Amino acid sequence: MANEMEMLLVGSKTKEALKSTGLNVSGEALEKLNERVHQLVKEAQERCVNNGRKTVKATDF
Repeated sequence: MANEMEMLLVGSKTKEALKSTGLNVSGEALEKLNERVHQLVKEAQERCVNNGRKTVKATDF
């Protein structure tokens, strides 16, 4: 990953959830999922601001 992002996921819990279905999990998979979470958070922040609020709500996601 070119731009190192803070990990917002609990890696062990995420891996556990995926492995419980019988799948293996690569480190790159967690990094990509973390990128998606960062994007979702950014979009929710923008939606919140655009709606004139300072509180992010479930509907912002």
